[in-house]
Amino acid sequence: MICASLVAGTMETALEKMTTGFLHADLLELRIDLIADLDLPALVKAKTGPILITNRRREEGGAFRGTEEERILLLCEAVHLKAEYVDMEVATDDGLARRVLDAAAGQGCHTRIIVSFHDFDVTPTEGALRRIWGACRGKGGDIVKIVTHARCSEDNLRVLSLIPYSRKRGQDIIAFSMGEEGRISRIMAPLLGSHLTFAALEKGKESAPGQMTVEEMKQVMRILS
Repeated sequence: MICASLVAGTMETALEKMTTGFLHADLLELRIDLIADLDLPALVKAKTGPILITNRRREEGGAFRGTEEERILLLCEAVHLKAEYVDMEVATDDGLARRVLDAAAGQGCHTRIIVSFHDFDVTPTEGALRRIWGACRGKGGDIVKIVTHARCSEDNLRVLSLIPYSRKRGQDIIAFSMGEEGRISRIMAPLLGSHLTFAALEKGKESAPGQMTVEEMKQVMRILS
């Protein structure tokens, strides 16, 4: 499944991109931390397919400028609005994380909670990655997401090895590497069983380094199949 990251600075632009985005991708990630005049109910109401709501912390490459409690309240609101997925960082305070998880449980678990970890500098050792995986799983969400920065091709192998490791333990996972060296992992991840992979709707609108466009990703998938 290809998730297109929608990068927009205003509601008008976001709504325009949503109209065409669902024609190309299986799922749209709405980066609400980047939308200056955010109207979350209007954004969710406009969807014509499944969405992932991400309100990224500044410490992990995001742009949300409010307090942590304000950030989490928006994720809870997304759950109440019945977004299909919500991304919550593993570093989120346990008490605040519990609000998101309780909100999802209260809605009959319609929303799947992704517990994520991002390292924009390096790829940790295999042992460290497994400890991070354990922390993400222990947070109590539905899907573990671990994304690191690849400095060499071997880094991709370490991150991708988490996919069979996780699946053998009955845990849904998203895992791949960022950066130019990590591009191959974005292609290999879904082939190994990653729940989804991320792509940009258009060139120049990438939400992370090394991200390909949806059409580039589809072309590679067609060649491989």
